[in-house]
Amino acid sequence: MGRRSTVGNKARMKETGLNRGNGEEGAANFSDLDDAISSPLAAWKRPWWVREVDKPTMDIDWDATERFDARKIQQMAWRKYVGEEKARDLTERRGEKIRQWMKDEKPGYTLRDRALDIAGYQGGSAPSSFRGSWAKNAQPDQGPPREISAAKLGGAIRANPLSPEELGVPRWEGKPEENARMIRSALRHFGAHQVGFIELDENTRKLIYTMDALDGKAIEFENVEQAYETDEKRVIPEKARWVVVFSIQMSEELIKRKSGLMPDALSSAATGSVYGQARNVIDRLQNFLHVLGYQGLMGTWYNGLGIAPAFGVLAGLGEIGRINRMISPEYGPLQRVFKLVTDLPLEPTKPIDAGIMNFCRTCKTCANECPAKCLSEETEPFWEPVGPWNNPGHRTWYEDSPSCSTWWSFSTAGCATCFAVCAFSKKNKSLIHDLVKIAIAKNRVIPDQINAFFAKMDGVFGYQDQRNIEDWWHMNMPPRGTKNSKGTQLE
Repeated sequence: MGRRSTVGNKARMKETGLNRGNGEEGAANFSDLDDAISSPLAAWKRPWWVREVDKPTMDIDWDATERFDARKIQQMAWRKYVGEEKARDLTERRGEKIRQWMKDEKPGYTLRDRALDIAGYQGGSAPSSFRGSWAKNAQPDQGPPREISAAKLGGAIRANPLSPEELGVPRWEGKPEENARMIRSALRHFGAHQVGFIELDENTRKLIYTMDALDGKAIEFENVEQAYETDEKRVIPEKARWVVVFSIQMSEELIKRKSGLMPDALSSAATGSVYGQARNVIDRLQNFLHVLGYQGLMGTWYNGLGIAPAFGVLAGLGEIGRINRMISPEYGPLQRVFKLVTDLPLEPTKPIDAGIMNFCRTCKTCANECPAKCLSEETEPFWEPVGPWNNPGHRTWYEDSPSCSTWWSFSTAGCATCFAVCAFSKKNKSLIHDLVKIAIAKNRVIPDQINAFFAKMDGVFGYQDQRNIEDWWHMNMPPRGTKNSKGTQLE
């Protein structure tokens, strides 16, 4: 098990390109595969059979090369090349074809397919959505829809989030279970990791804030067709009875960086980048819904609509943990939860039991490691809130939020220590990790001592240890610092 891997002999090394001999262009001399892997040439982790050369395989005559006028690019100057009359005719035909194929529900060209295409291109939020200023263009009476010619439709199908009325087709109509699968697929395409749904009733509506903390506007429900806002309030239509809940995974390698007891800017970057990604995801989801003929209501940024962990738990993305945040079986607490209210009927997903909250009873690692000492060390969760910053009505380990925020100010970079040391915040590099999760979830007769042993071994193997800050800058990380797991989607 401890022996170095070898290729066998010099002849075989040369045949595979690992040892081409002195003096040969791009020569790299390795005695075995371990030498090859540890070589600076492998730092980018390109396939071993890709070699660097001094010039590209394409011939270039720099004397003949000139700076180029981008206005000559075919897409930009298409009308000039084919003629204005032909371009106008083709654009008109394209618009008619787009509209007709949507009406005919031609596979690959339906309203749903077009909505995904448009949402991917469009960067801003749709006019029928709450966002920042909740309803920039959405008022109770917006007047009749504007007429859009086939030529206009053909030229702007991707660029503008057009409504079904503007597209000249009926809005999307699907069963709640079909709609749920559609939204889940779209969100995964846009960059979400986990997706669930909640139906708002007299109980779950209580998770929507009464006031927005950022600007002090009231959030109310009214029997109106269209969401709107005034200087004092934002109004959600009564018919908008469903909440889309999704999460985006954070980078474990970033979140576990800190200097001594002090969190650093790299740890904070793990959170900030996810919120940036969520902005793009929400923009695209709102546009997707708008093209289908529905509203997507988000609220002011960060957490301006409702209680994210509660929505995540009720939608089945995870369980509440000692950190008083949602912990999922797949990503632990290393994710952020986002939500959006819509009038598109959706089949709700159910809460889960993976043994996580029960495990938190005996683990207590987050509370022991918390530098602000703001997490409860009680074994059993409790009903009584610690302060007015806690929302009553659920049994959990309420935290001392002001102490947490004070530590954030002191550290200058926020704090995610509790997230980093959580026993569920690790990559499943070994089968034993999955076996332990299965034991935690399935065996309700496991004594507390066994759960405590699992938590202790997590520390013994170094999963709670802080990681060197400078090393991160030399790592070959996957896109966005995470690797999507398979089999994590709620069905």
